[in-house]
Amino acid sequence: MTVIIEIHYAAASRGYKRGEFQLRGRTPEFIALQFWKQIKKELSFRVQLEKVIVEGDQDITKLVKDLEQQELENTLNDNLPF
Repeated sequence: MTVIIEIHYAAASRGYKRGEFQLRGRTPEFIALQFWKQIKKELSFRVQLEKVIVEGDQDITKLVKDLEQQELENTLNDNLPF
């Protein structure tokens, strides 16, 4: 099954990217987060996530931001010396 994910972001100006992805047992939030990481890597300046839309009408922005925060917290906790 494929999903279409559209990510709106703000940088020096507003923009968005859109892509079609295979789920392959993954959730749309996980795929959207990976897509967002790719966008941030491509852009050389500070970029802020504004909106994530799946299949044209389903807003999963909060889910993606929560997942991104969880990954950040896990990364920070993994480097503790105790």
